[in-house]
Amino acid sequence: MSDLYDIDFHEWAETQAALLRSRSANALDWDNIAEEIESLAKSDEREVASRLLLICQHLLKWEFQPGHRTTSWRSTIRVNRRDLGKLLSSKTLRNFAAVVLAESYADGREDAAEETGLLDLPATCPWTLEQVLDREFWPGLPWEADEPT
Repeated sequence: MSDLYDIDFHEWAETQAALLRSRSANALDWDNIAEEIESLAKSDEREVASRLLLICQHLLKWEFQPGHRTTSWRSTIRVNRRDLGKLLSSKTLRNFAAVVLAESYADGREDAAEETGLLDLPATCPWTLEQVLDREFWPGLPWEADEPT
């Protein structure tokens, strides 16, 4: 079964799913199943960190470049908050987000500084995880009500 894993992953996955459903424990490729499940968890962690980075990057631009605010920035923040919120229904991933917020902020700060030329952005994350996730939180001056959202 390990050969199939290396040759045709898709077929291997379908076969393993069928074996799991039929409760054929002796026929399962246990080592590769464990590796794939672990990989799924790591993928979720990477997605949490990446979405936090994007939200922080755009919140920084939003707060420190109010004259340049666009619906695109607002949309990026909104979409990533929504999608990250879905991932964080997992208590484990919510705890992970709290741990990696500082690192994600630092990466987002670096990207925002490079993109905008702003060099005096806060060195540490000025927001709590709750604020970063809060769909009603918009730092700095408010969005102009007469502008499209």
